Amino acid sequence: MRTSKGSARNRAKKRLFKRAKGYRGGRNNLTRTVKETLIRAGVYAYRDRKTRKRNFRRLWITRINAAVRERGLRYSEFINGLNKANIQLDRKSLSEMAIHDPTGFDAVVEEAKSALAA
Repeated sequence: MRTSKGSARNRAKKRLFKRAKGYRGGRNNLTRTVKETLIRAGVYAYRDRKTRKRNFRRLWITRINAAVRERGLRYSEFINGLNKANIQLDRKSLSEMAIHDPTGFDAVVEEAKSALAA
């Protein structure tokens, strides 16, 4: 008598369908389509984990640039001033500071300006 994969196959399919919950049409109840969809979803997820980092960095730089221009500098000058003043703050914290702590950000900008002038 030949053996069938019975319970193992059911378990594997159940795992796939669980991951495809919420998908529309055949993408959540046809095994082959579910597999294809999940592979593609994984590719997008992997790619976009990298993209998210780039997008956030762009956002932080845009915010810093806007805040620094209000204080009479350009972004590139500001970053150069920070490097010369040996201030090692990352762009995320500078962006948050510009939004939530303007007085502290003013102090950092003044340090950068004085480092540029010296």
